[in-house]
Amino acid sequence: MGVTNILFFIVFAIICLQRIVELRIAKANEHYMKERGAIEFGQSHYPFIVLLHVSFLCSLFIEHYVKNASLNPLWILLLASFLLLQVGRVWAIKSLGHFWNTKIIVLPDANLVKKGPYKWLPHPNYLIVALEIAVIPLIFQAYYTAVLFTILNMVMMFVRISAEEAALKSVYKDGGNLENSSL
Repeated sequence: MGVTNILFFIVFAIICLQRIVELRIAKANEHYMKERGAIEFGQSHYPFIVLLHVSFLCSLFIEHYVKNASLNPLWILLLASFLLLQVGRVWAIKSLGHFWNTKIIVLPDANLVKKGPYKWLPHPNYLIVALEIAVIPLIFQAYYTAVLFTILNMVMMFVRISAEEAALKSVYKDGGNLENSSL
């Protein structure tokens, strides 16, 4: 097993483990929020988000092993970017606390989160996910996966952010600006 395959296995395992942990956090947060009267929105598109992310991982895995490509010449910079994105991801999740979820779950009468990256950006976690979807495949020269899923994610984020903003406007008089979700 070469260095490329070892690094791929490590990065891929980290991503999979991270997603499993995030799904557990999301489930606990969903339970916490719904016990307090939170309302769920956007259920119709949620399975497509899950499908997108699972398909991304499958595509990345398949493209890497079918092409058996070496690491990108800029792999160190790309890997550093990926690691920096993980710090941003954790920061965004921690900043939202119980409000963070993979679903759109809004708690009426809650204060909008305006700390951490949410002080400057309305949807920082979505930006992080978009960058991850581009950066991760580029490390391993999985260009088809990078291009295809960047486009698919842009389409899905258009649907997702529109649904989230509509949910917030229906619950908060000022329309809110709280991101409740991320995958």
